[in-house]
Amino acid sequence: MADDHDEHDEGYTGPATLTVDGRDVRVRAILDARHEPQDGRLHWFGRVAPEDGAGEDVRTALGSASSVEVRTAGGRATARIGDVDPWGRYRVTGVGRPPFTLEEPALDD
Repeated sequence: MADDHDEHDEGYTGPATLTVDGRDVRVRAILDARHEPQDGRLHWFGRVAPEDGAGEDVRTALGSASSVEVRTAGGRATARIGDVDPWGRYRVTGVGRPPFTLEEPALDD
């Protein structure tokens, strides 16, 4: 069975699940992460688009929610969700461990 996601040191692109108030909605995610030197924390961010036919489910599930859980095969994390863009994608942001696997940084110089 072929993988339908792309996980690498530049982020994650593939299927994900948003959980809002116990309700799961399948989405397609494009996520990335960066270390922020100002606060010393890992910030992750990206866009999620409802899978075909799930657009109304996302709008209904979100309602006035501003916090969701994002799950991929590589993990799960709590995120803040923002407004939808003109292409129907929602902005998600989080701090700390992202919902996808990161490459271990090289510690040798």
